Amino acid sequence: MRVLRYALGSTIGTMLIAAGYLWWVLLSPFGYDRPADLPAIPSGEYQVFVYGTLTHAPVRWLVYGRTGSPEAASLPGFRKRELDLVEDRNQRVDGMVLRVDAEELADLDRYERLGHRYERVRVKLDNGAQAWVYRRL
Repeated sequence: MRVLRYALGSTIGTMLIAAGYLWWVLLSPFGYDRPADLPAIPSGEYQVFVYGTLTHAPVRWLVYGRTGSPEAASLPGFRKRELDLVEDRNQRVDGMVLRVDAEELADLDRYERLGHRYERVRVKLDNGAQAWVYRRL
C-alpha cells in the first residue's frame, strides 16, 4: 500500500511539473518576450519544417490550437544532433511541413523561443519547396 501511495504521488507530481512547464512555455506572460529587433510577421500562409516535438499532433494542438494536416517532408544537407540541425551534405532529416497563418507562426516562435533559443531560417526541402525551420542559436 505504501508503494502504491508513493507511485501515485510521484505520478501526480510529475504531471503537475509537466503542466507547469507547458503553462510557462505556452501561455504564461512571463516565459517569453519576443525580441524587439525581430520583424513583425505579415499576414499570410507559411510553411514550417518540423522534425522534433512538433511532429506530434497533441503538441501542435497545445502550441497553436489545432493539429493541422502536416505533410511528410525531408530536408537534405542536414542531420539531427540532439535538438538541432547540423549541416551535413550527405544526410537528410525526415520530418513534416506545417501550413500555418501569421498568428500560428507567432505561436510557434513563442514555443521555440525565437531570438533566445532558436532562429527561424529559410531552407529548401527535397521537393524543392521553401520552408522555415528553427535552428539553435
